[in-house]
Amino acid sequence: MSPACSGTSEHHFLCSICLEVLTDPVTTPCGHNFCKTCISTHWDTSTTSRCPVCNQVFSTKPQMKVNIMMREMVSQFRRESEKKAAAPGEVPCDVCTGTKVKALKSCLDCVFSYCETHLEPHLTASGLRRHQLVEPVENLESRMCPKHSKPLELFCQSDHTRVCLMCSVLEHRSHQLVPLGEDLFEDKKVYLQQMIQKRREKLEEIRESVRIRKEAADRGKAEVYCNAVWKNLPDNKERFSPCVSVLGKQNFSSGRFYFEVQVKGKTEWDLGVVEESINRKGYITATPKNGLWTVILRDGNVYAACEDPSVILHLKCVPEKVGVFVDYEEGVVSFYDVDAAALIYSFTHCCFTHKLHPYFSPGLNYGGKNSAPLIICPVNQSE
Repeated sequence: MSPACSGTSEHHFLCSICLEVLTDPVTTPCGHNFCKTCISTHWDTSTTSRCPVCNQVFSTKPQMKVNIMMREMVSQFRRESEKKAAAPGEVPCDVCTGTKVKALKSCLDCVFSYCETHLEPHLTASGLRRHQLVEPVENLESRMCPKHSKPLELFCQSDHTRVCLMCSVLEHRSHQLVPLGEDLFEDKKVYLQQMIQKRREKLEEIRESVRIRKEAADRGKAEVYCNAVWKNLPDNKERFSPCVSVLGKQNFSSGRFYFEVQVKGKTEWDLGVVEESINRKGYITATPKNGLWTVILRDGNVYAACEDPSVILHLKCVPEKVGVFVDYEEGVVSFYDVDAAALIYSFTHCCFTHKLHPYFSPGLNYGGKNSAPLIICPVNQSE
């Protein structure tokens, strides 16, 4: 493979319109790449010839020719992907789109298997380094507790079954529990029981913290929704126009920050954080270079991370509540399915230089099809 293609991941060759690997790639005068059919159709159905990525308007519709060099790079990428594809009997990466590359590790916290490229956030992001990585497991769900979606780490000798930490507290509190795969020598019993007790105490602390946070959330929930009736309001500098978006009142420029948003019943939404200095007028291209770190839902089932270009997300279940975690100093923005306790996506290596605000867009009402509100839990900044 040429140096230009070596080590390049799939998102470099995705069309920003169809979010698939480029087919007959063409390059606009502003330097962005699209499938020839995608950009031609886009311009044929628009009143202006505008770049979908940077919004540059062309006075006359450009005559697009296939970018020979880009086409060769895409072809080489496809060939290399096929070489790396998981062979029969090997565990494929759950995140790869198109050709599935062989997984390097499986994550018991995310319940996903990752290839070398998609494993990288787990090795660099502080919040993900605590996740439990194991050798690739094909039936990863079998290693998880069906009741609590937690790793099966213990064996109950009383009931002769595998259990998770939550099971050990709720249903097997007085039973004899040992770590899976451990041989019970007499001199290890005391140590094992002490370890189990410490984990129980830690779990009790977590449960109490969740209870307190839930009570606080119930007292201070806020809703964001799009009214079906347009109102004539003052066009002040803080107001987004024409986008239906709002910022959280609280801002932060250091430390860690977390909030949760209920998205149940919606067919479209945007969530994340943005720089306070963001341009709020006109149509916004949501990318980190423009000061936005967001994940979006479109058409009821299409999830994407707004990188440049966008990264399509393949989720195993539909999230009803999304948690957003930011580590300002580490440069990480992570999105989680709260109920499934699963990672949705992480922006890493971010360089924050301005104050950040939570960002919410409920999407248009679409005649009531997307009328459900975004329900926002209180935003609490950690010390």
